Amino acid sequence: MHILAIIFQSWLLFSMAFFGGSKLAGAGHQVELFDSVKLPQWFRVVTGVLQLAAGIGLIIGYWNAEIAVWSAIFVGLMMLVAVLSHLRVKHSFGKIFPAILNLAISIAVVFLYADELSNLFG
Repeated sequence: MHILAIIFQSWLLFSMAFFGGSKLAGAGHQVELFDSVKLPQWFRVVTGVLQLAAGIGLIIGYWNAEIAVWSAIFVGLMMLVAVLSHLRVKHSFGKIFPAILNLAISIAVVFLYADELSNLFG
């Protein structure tokens, strides 16, 4: 199970780095996306910074599983907000799918590191 957790963690890391970086770089598709979900462009920048911060947490998580769990929870919360934002403006499933996939993978990382959760909450 540990190898699967690392694979999923790596997926999230690369996803957060790619999407966070493209948001900060002002990639056209990201600018259009935030316009289409009716969110201000400053929120795109904030989201990009948060995604890169989550990526850093996921990197640290390779050596500290507790940080990996917290980072995955953070990514999951961001992806839940993303899914709700897409649903609010009635985007197609194709536009919502990346957020749903990353939400599911972040949940999987949390569960795969479930033994670490007992240390977190007593």
